[in-house]
Amino acid sequence: MDSDTIRESILKQVQQRGPDKSICPSEVARSLGGETWRSLMPLVREVGAALAKSGAIVVTQKGIPVDPQTARGPIRFKQATDRGNGDVS
Repeated sequence: MDSDTIRESILKQVQQRGPDKSICPSEVARSLGGETWRSLMPLVREVGAALAKSGAIVVTQKGIPVDPQTARGPIRFKQATDRGNGDVS
């Protein structure tokens, strides 16, 4: 499994879930890895961290944005939304 496939799956799943809901990284791993999904979890978290760093998604824990590199325990991925001044540039 490559990073691009995981990236596309994360982005697709958070978009489908909507801006007010989140997905578990294991949902991505399960959808791509079948019975061996657990082996994908480190890469899914790594790709999710890169997406968060670029601003494409938000990583949360108990509904609060966290740094995916330092977060311990369960995390979730959420669609990034522009809630700023309305500038769409």
